[in-house]
Amino acid sequence: EVQLVESGGGLVQAGGSLRLSCAASGFTFAEYAIGWVRQAPGEEREAVSCIGTSDGITYYADSVKDRFTLSSSSDNGKNTVHLQMDSLNPEDTAVYYCAAVSPWFGSCKPLVGDRVRSFGFWGQGTQVTVSS
Repeated sequence: EVQLVESGGGLVQAGGSLRLSCAASGFTFAEYAIGWVRQAPGEEREAVSCIGTSDGITYYADSVKDRFTLSSSSDNGKNTVHLQMDSLNPEDTAVYYCAAVSPWFGSCKPLVGDRVRSFGFWGQGTQVTVSS
């Protein structure tokens, strides 16, 4: 059973930074994609970043490019994914979810395009609030 457990989040002033973490485990297939999806009140879900195990390349939505950085590490079958968020602004306020899709082969780029609904596994979500 796939488990995604998030930590981090909170309240920060505009211009500040936060770091989210996601401990992922239980994947049946070695090939999967994992990333971060956010949802602001009244808005559609937006995939902001992802990485695929097939190529190890990270992708970012234009709204967060050059401000957010996704990184990952593995230890004893558990993969931890981090999202470093810098230069935060009030428009980044949302619930952030760690999300994954498995199996997934090749580039995860479509997931930060128009295929956010392809994510089949979700964490519980963590609130990020950026004050002006």
